[in-house]
Amino acid sequence: MDMDLNVKGKSVLVFASSKGIGRAIAGEFAAEGASVVLASRDINALETAVGEIQAHTGNPQIACCRCDMTRAEDIEAALAFANEKHGAIDVLINNSGGPPAGGIDQFEDGDWQNAYELNLLSYVRAIRGVLPYMRAQGGGHILNVTSSSIKQSLDNLLLSNTFRAGVLGLAKSLAQELAKDNILINTLGPGRIATDRVESLDRLAAKEKQMSYEDVKQASEKSIPLGRYGKPEEFAKHAVFLCSGANTYVTGQAFLVDGGLVKAL
Repeated sequence: MDMDLNVKGKSVLVFASSKGIGRAIAGEFAAEGASVVLASRDINALETAVGEIQAHTGNPQIACCRCDMTRAEDIEAALAFANEKHGAIDVLINNSGGPPAGGIDQFEDGDWQNAYELNLLSYVRAIRGVLPYMRAQGGGHILNVTSSSIKQSLDNLLLSNTFRAGVLGLAKSLAQELAKDNILINTLGPGRIATDRVESLDRLAAKEKQMSYEDVKQASEKSIPLGRYGKPEEFAKHAVFLCSGANTYVTGQAFLVDGGLVKAL
């Protein structure tokens, strides 16, 4: 018997969704019949994504708005747009691009500030902004997309390691605070998912190690027990479940979709 995810007609806002994992999450929600708003900085890429998702799913209730996650006013406007467009915000997907790779000697104060605003403060702002909508409607689901670094730090990704861990602490604390409002919040971290971000990191590693991109990718795949990079759609399916009507009791938890890569408990 198929599980009823109970997301048909639900209003979903997905940040950083013009491509990659965010786009895949938007597409999976659309396929389940949800009303989805995509938000990102690149309006042309967003409009292309909306058209492709509508064509693929046959779901006309897909819209988009421009949003720079480092700008508080953009986040506020995206929330207002989603609520006005679909009459509610049942699901908030917090997502953002990753900060630059590098170690302690490579970053100045401005780099730290930028990463903080993009990868932690933006999530705080989005959550704070969505709460009036969710409280008024009697509850909702929030999912923070982070990184496998919430379980095990990643080499040469100091900024990401620092601020993704902050998101984890935020969600764990808010799970206690928001339970009385019937708002569930969880954290989902990707391992090596086949996105532009992962490809760019592999190409950077190839340059630093003076290896070919293909050799770096092959070595990376060998480190994964399942022997391959994940597909964005595979990650997205877990995101949809955690934010669906099928999940009524899981909150404050952190999960990885990583093919078994991370060995930490």
